[in-house]
Amino acid sequence: MSLTLDRPPVTSSPSSARRPRASAATVGIPLAYLAVTLFGMWWLDIRPAALVDGFEDIAALLQRMVPPTVGDPANLATLALETLWIAIAGTGLATIASVFLAAAASRHFTGPRVIGWLARGIIVVTRAVPSLVFALILVRIVGLGPLAGALAIAFHSVGMIGKMFADVFEEQDPAPRDAVAAVGARRAQNFVATTFSRALPSITAIVLYRLDINIRASAVLGLVGAGGIGLALQTAIGSLDYRRALGIILVIVVMLLVLELAAYLAQRALAEHAAEHTATELYGTGRARATPGWNRSRLLRVCSGAIVLALFVFSLVQLFADAPRLGRAWQNAVAVLTGFFPPAFSLDIAYGIFESVIMAISATTFGVIVGLVIALLSTRHLIRLEPLSIALRGLMVLVRGVPDIIFALLFVAALGLGPFAGFLALTISCTALAAKFFTDSLVKVDPAPIRALEATGATRLQVFVSGVWPQFVPSFIGNSLFTSDLALRESAVLGIVGAGGIGFLLEESVATLHYQTTAGILIGLIAVVVALESVARWARRKVI
Repeated sequence: MSLTLDRPPVTSSPSSARRPRASAATVGIPLAYLAVTLFGMWWLDIRPAALVDGFEDIAALLQRMVPPTVGDPANLATLALETLWIAIAGTGLATIASVFLAAAASRHFTGPRVIGWLARGIIVVTRAVPSLVFALILVRIVGLGPLAGALAIAFHSVGMIGKMFADVFEEQDPAPRDAVAAVGARRAQNFVATTFSRALPSITAIVLYRLDINIRASAVLGLVGAGGIGLALQTAIGSLDYRRALGIILVIVVMLLVLELAAYLAQRALAEHAAEHTATELYGTGRARATPGWNRSRLLRVCSGAIVLALFVFSLVQLFADAPRLGRAWQNAVAVLTGFFPPAFSLDIAYGIFESVIMAISATTFGVIVGLVIALLSTRHLIRLEPLSIALRGLMVLVRGVPDIIFALLFVAALGLGPFAGFLALTISCTALAAKFFTDSLVKVDPAPIRALEATGATRLQVFVSGVWPQFVPSFIGNSLFTSDLALRESAVLGIVGAGGIGFLLEESVATLHYQTTAGILIGLIAVVVALESVARWARRKVI
């Protein structure tokens, strides 16, 4: 979903019939968020005095966390590697499943309609349920450990990877597919020879992007017993060993930043390869005219693919080592899934989901405002101070390296249980994410109107208001809605560590085997997420 935000905004038709709708979306959505945020400030008791007191408590906690320690380095390294295997195995399993689901969900699918509907339903549901929620349920099915974490990553990743794969398949030129079908090729042969082979570069980029996200997600799955380095963090905070907790957090941040850099370099190499090589240069000259040969590019691709496949297989071996326990998984899965019916709904569920939504929207509003200020200070449109720009961008990279639930853990330890801690954690996360999106968008604005205004002697503020802001508004709306979407998913799990919202009730229902309540919560979350996505799609059509 987020990859589409990097594409240039689609210019709307200038017809008079579309202008009022675009204006309504541009003005109405920010006003709606502002109204909900004002209510949320009362609901969550967000007052200047409370914020000041909260920061004093947080400062006191940080003093107790210095200097950081890591405890047993060997054990921590083992858990860090386990986190990596969870992310690789989960991403690989999701990629394999997503190819088939995306092929069936694509509008070009010519098979039975019920299969297409089922594939689209699976993609929507798995995208709406956070990986930490899947981990809660899967721990009950396959037991404690990294296997539950890898499966949770896989289930949730199918939603995004499957959706993006389907978009890639649908955007292709149908001529090659029709030509291969005309010579009598079967449906599977046609798909592999035309659709899948042409989509491989985009598929690789999507998988690398998702792997980066999954490494961040897998770092906290240990909080619910699903393996990885999060288990050590939970143990340290539970035992009030805050120095070790800070050491583990720093290890997580460094690990995520290194892996993010590796993923970025791989994506850049892929993009450069796609830009510099045409289809006729992909293979060297073979012995026969119709036989492809080997060249440096093909050898590099084959070796890279072999290394990735070996890592995936090795990660699966590490996670599926406990074969006797897997024998009970099917029995446990049947017990859990049958316990979902009939789903139970209650006022407590409605209250918890309502609190999660209020937290997410309020945090999004604050995060978008602060993120916009940071983006303006990080670019050259208003204030041209390069050291400040570099410092702010570096700070946002570090903040994005800390998962939301870790911020929530720290705020709960400093401020106590409740949604105020969750709101602060989400606000920090939304600020870093919005600042990144807004900075990228401001850098990519068309410079022609800016130069024209500067040539007329306009001030820097006038240039921004008349030349930059009109171009930036569509991206501002779209990126804000995407930030809100992510905040809503995260707010649904922050209650697991006591930071408000539906997460506490969700974890309690799983722990006490009240799966009917679990089903009711999941249905409510899916409905809210789908509704927000519908609003986002409507806004993009009218504004972007």
